[in-house]
Amino acid sequence: MKIYLPLDAAAKALGADDVAKAVQAEAAKRGIDLTLVRNGSRGMVWLEPLLEVETPEGRMAYGPMTVSDVAGVFDGSSAKALGRTDDLPWLRAQTRLTFARCGVIDPLSLDDYKAHGGYAGLTRALTMTGAEIVAEVSASGLRGRGGAGFPTGIKWKTVAEAKADQKYIVCNADEGDSGTFADRMIMEGDPFTLIEGMTIAGIACGATKGYVYLRSEYPDAIAVMEQAVRIARTAGLLGASVARSGFAFDMEIRSGAGAYVCGEETSLLNSLEGKRGVVRAKPPLPALEGFLGKPTVVNNVISLATIPVIFEKGAAFYQNFGLGRSRGTIPLQIAGNVKYGGLYEIAFGLSLGEIIDGIAGGTASGRPVKAVQVGGPLGAYFPRALFDTPFGYEEYAGKGGLIGHAGITVFDDSADMLKQARFAMEFCAIESCGKCTPCRIGAVRGVETVDRIARGDTAAIPLLTDLCDTMKSGSLCALGGFTPYPVMSALTHFPDDFHATAKEAAE
Repeated sequence: MKIYLPLDAAAKALGADDVAKAVQAEAAKRGIDLTLVRNGSRGMVWLEPLLEVETPEGRMAYGPMTVSDVAGVFDGSSAKALGRTDDLPWLRAQTRLTFARCGVIDPLSLDDYKAHGGYAGLTRALTMTGAEIVAEVSASGLRGRGGAGFPTGIKWKTVAEAKADQKYIVCNADEGDSGTFADRMIMEGDPFTLIEGMTIAGIACGATKGYVYLRSEYPDAIAVMEQAVRIARTAGLLGASVARSGFAFDMEIRSGAGAYVCGEETSLLNSLEGKRGVVRAKPPLPALEGFLGKPTVVNNVISLATIPVIFEKGAAFYQNFGLGRSRGTIPLQIAGNVKYGGLYEIAFGLSLGEIIDGIAGGTASGRPVKAVQVGGPLGAYFPRALFDTPFGYEEYAGKGGLIGHAGITVFDDSADMLKQARFAMEFCAIESCGKCTPCRIGAVRGVETVDRIARGDTAAIPLLTDLCDTMKSGSLCALGGFTPYPVMSALTHFPDDFHATAKEAAE
């Protein structure tokens, strides 16, 4: 009997390890020869721990599992039976490219990875020149999935053409946005795809060394990635001659202390060098003077983990998904007050309304949706009036928003948007590296100004607007520059929450 049960951190937090022990004990009691595979998560967090039993008809899903539910799985009488995993509506409607193997394979089995298309991309890339590899990435239309949406091919081309005795590939795995978990899921559930993507990047750009900068709050991801790197190195897929190609590329896993600002690439590089995580002024760009002053590609986990797909299936295949300048697929991370929270990979172009009402199933509370924040704690709040906005970089920018890392947090009609605006300013004040005045001082003044408004002083609203303009235009990085997005969108779309306190004060 073969059973799959996630080792994903979210599943473990919901009791997966206890369920695993119960499964092993039940199999032993019944004298069943059991193979228990600890896979990644399928992304249906409301069903975790999700147990799958391999059958001739395919994997059968059971969830959410508890220890007391285990015996029923073996008896064939479980009330938690969901049918074939692949037939579940949440999975059936997705376009899984980057996450095609996540939840399907044993994350630390190289044979399993290869059996599901792994290293086919690297094999093809090794038949190409560095310039041809870069051209393929450019043709795919892949843009940075970490938030900025910068064309990946342009960044690689800059590093590839730079003259230097040493170049680096740095993976930004400092996934600090609240409500985001795609990076963690891919590292815990399919680590070799990230290793393969970084290796292709190294060969394309002439970089022989790579680093994954992981936040210390992800101990499971750190452990899986470190083990995967050792396995790949032992197999000859990292080292002095990758797959006996003559190309050298090796990599290390480094963990940061947990500063939100280290999600910004120059702060990350400072931290990686052992310095304080503060923003660097640009220029010079990291692509020319990055880690230790050398040309460096800094890409997000999802960007690099998508590279193997592009080389396995071709740039034209990947570019065929999406809309406008937003090509390929995007892993939506749906959280907050929702009925169905989790990871959902889909081509760009779906409207926000289709995502919230269709995929997420509305609010968990059953109350009407009031606001949706897209792009993490620095993302704009969208009201229902903007739910027809297609999910794309330019489309969101045109509505005063940003996609960021594609974290989607839902709020029902009990949310106070003035308090949410205050939270954004307070978050920035706490997380600021202190390098620039608009962010360091502006965020503190922002909290004070929102508090004035909360006390009924609506004359402070124009001051808040001016302050946001200063922070947006004058901050060195996106932390201070993007904090105005949640503040101004809350003020613009939900003005009653800012004026209600004045009415209460008058009464």
